[in-house]
Amino acid sequence: MKDIVPWPFPQSLNGFLWRLSSRFIISAVGFIGKFILSNSTPYVMNSTRVVNRHILVDTLDSRPCHVPVITVANHTSCFDDPGLWSILPIRHVFNVDIIRWSLTAHNICFTNNMHSQFFARGKCVPVVRGGGVYQRAMDYCIQKLNEGQWVHVFPEGRVNMDNSFIRFKWGVGRLIAESKVMPIVVPFWHCGMDQVLPNEYPYRFQWGKQVLVNFGQPIDLKEVMQQAKDLNADDTMLRKMITDKIQDEM
Repeated sequence: MKDIVPWPFPQSLNGFLWRLSSRFIISAVGFIGKFILSNSTPYVMNSTRVVNRHILVDTLDSRPCHVPVITVANHTSCFDDPGLWSILPIRHVFNVDIIRWSLTAHNICFTNNMHSQFFARGKCVPVVRGGGVYQRAMDYCIQKLNEGQWVHVFPEGRVNMDNSFIRFKWGVGRLIAESKVMPIVVPFWHCGMDQVLPNEYPYRFQWGKQVLVNFGQPIDLKEVMQQAKDLNADDTMLRKMITDKIQDEM
């Protein structure tokens, strides 16, 4: 971490107070998300249409417990995460053991101790922009993947204010390359979140907007992994090849 706050996670996350506070924060944020982004009638603030939701739901429910999941998505609003997870069933949204770990900008969400404790209990991991693929947040997410957990990544690395092309960062390539078990990589694309929470002052949630979320089939990385093996690719090339494959699929 660079002059913001100390690393927010204790050595063990199984302490009673940590789990209780984490469960409360995750449940409260999940409830607010469902209020803002309704995906069933009657709608409350905004309506959300979800295509192929079953792909992620089935992946979370049916995978072996040791197989991790990585989701990748475009990034158009500061409310993309956690808001978009409100489209999942309650059994996922309110479950501290199932809901994702998410790489989160340390200079936005971890600027003081109170914010740090809140976001850490919401399973957000502080990543230093410009800190490269070898930093503590990436190591921590690899650890979580090796425990068979779910990690979410915005490969663009920042909110895309004008929906222009942004080359994907190689961090997602490292997460996949260094997982002990190949993760199931589920891509999805969404539109309308920047209307729900605009990226302009006064940054207030809006009413009556429409959001579309489209999940794709898990990305098959077997071919690119075999190509990397045939080329005797080093770590840098492997990360690039994996990231390029995900970018092409998205």
